[in-house]
Amino acid sequence: MEDINPWITIESHKIYENNWIGLTEHQVINPSGGKGIYGEVHFKNYAIGILPLDDDMNTWLIGQYRFPLKAYSWEIPEGGGPLNDDPLESAKRELLEETGLTATEWTEIQRMHLSNSVSNELAIIYIAKGLKEGIAEPEETEQLILRKIPFEEAYQMVMNGQITDSMSVASILKAKILLLEGAL
Repeated sequence: MEDINPWITIESHKIYENNWIGLTEHQVINPSGGKGIYGEVHFKNYAIGILPLDDDMNTWLIGQYRFPLKAYSWEIPEGGGPLNDDPLESAKRELLEETGLTATEWTEIQRMHLSNSVSNELAIIYIAKGLKEGIAEPEETEQLILRKIPFEEAYQMVMNGQITDSMSVASILKAKILLLEGAL
């Protein structure tokens, strides 16, 4: 039963497209038999997240204003990676761009769908270790603040609601569990 699609698509129309997303509206018969519409956002990139951890269990957070939220956000280093590229190479590029860090050890810790009721966006999250500091190279559209803090402080920021970005929350909580289990 898990593999059976209960939705019937009558027709589909592309509504909008740019370099990052496409929006399709589907005329459907829903699982209860009623007619309706379903809007679907198609992402043209992976969402890539990196939780850098140094030997002293410090991490780096990026602060930036997020236009869709109309609010400031503290997050792990994140960005997009083309679907045809190796996600790890995209992670290495994003970490360098946003923090100036390079890493010798990379571990994928999570794959997750960020909003699976309306989009197909897949997030891939890594822990980066064996860090070497350098100079950040943010994109021209990014106005970032970089903070190096103890991992435990980042964990507390998740617990008290200061960090709300889904990839940041998931990666920090997963890393905390891995630490408690002695697997990190």
